Amino acid sequence: MARRTTPPSAPSAQPGGEHPDGWPGKDLGLPEEGPRSVGRIGRRIVGLLIDGLLADLVAFVTGVWSPVAGSGDITHTWIQLAIFAVLQVLFICTLSGSFGHVCVGLRVVPIRGGYVGIWRPVVRTVLLCLVVPALIIDRDSRGAHDRIAGTVLVRR
Repeated sequence: MARRTTPPSAPSAQPGGEHPDGWPGKDLGLPEEGPRSVGRIGRRIVGLLIDGLLADLVAFVTGVWSPVAGSGDITHTWIQLAIFAVLQVLFICTLSGSFGHVCVGLRVVPIRGGYVGIWRPVVRTVLLCLVVPALIIDRDSRGAHDRIAGTVLVRR
């Protein structure tokens, strides 16, 4: 048996260093740039901030929360989270993306194509509200909440 004298080559990183085999979404059949490419982290964060502000605005208008007095107790915090969740599901079902996603040019689509439906936004939102699944990101820039729901966040 012949012995290898040279060490195995390490996988080379592509320019930009984001994805070792090309770009996020390549394994899903998505383009590198432009419409239907995977939404980058900057847009996602801005969209999430917009969604949070919208939920706070609804909580303020309904009297659940006040920016001056705060929420007061844990019940109000849970109500704010529920408002956020309802807005997420409502907007994803009707516009294929939350209000924040629409503002930054993103949308939620099922991996297998077609309409996103109702159960995917519900599962995705419950996991998003748990926070930790959204922080577990794979090489295609999808959080665990998207993988479990069978969705991907792409550019419009």
